[in-house]
Amino acid sequence: MGSALLGVSMPVFWSGLLLQYIFAFTLGWLPVSGFDNPLCLIMPAVVLGWGAAGTIARLTRSSLLEVMGNDYIRTARAKGLSALAVLFNHALKNSFLPVVTVMAIQVASMLSGSVITETIFSIPGIGRIAVNAIQTRDLPLLQGSILFTTLLVILGNLAADMMYFFLDPRIKNK
Repeated sequence: MGSALLGVSMPVFWSGLLLQYIFAFTLGWLPVSGFDNPLCLIMPAVVLGWGAAGTIARLTRSSLLEVMGNDYIRTARAKGLSALAVLFNHALKNSFLPVVTVMAIQVASMLSGSVITETIFSIPGIGRIAVNAIQTRDLPLLQGSILFTTLLVILGNLAADMMYFFLDPRIKNK
């Protein structure tokens, strides 16, 4: 939970610079920036995923603790199911509903954080395209990048709605 709290509280630009200092300058394990080989993707992926993973880990923990106190969990334990069977078959499935919602919202925040991450690590991506389109006043390119980003957010929300169908049996009946 400590690393989850760090991931939630540290801004994207600070964690990117910190990882560059530790793993590129001090240890020399990873390249500082660029897009030459697959090693160049490790630090940007960690920077983008760390905050989202921290939020999701904290929400999963609190939702799971709330679900573990329900009557059907006690009933499953009374039936003699093992702790892992109760956790995976009953508790996790019911605690994932708010987690899936937050994961869909995290798609939009990852896309907004990718602009900063692409700038720090010198990676050509949709965020850098949007920034360059703003600087050069290329409105069609800016509209296209915004449209693409909007499409990704919509697809993330659609995926979350489809996950609800599989996680909550009450939705299947409606």
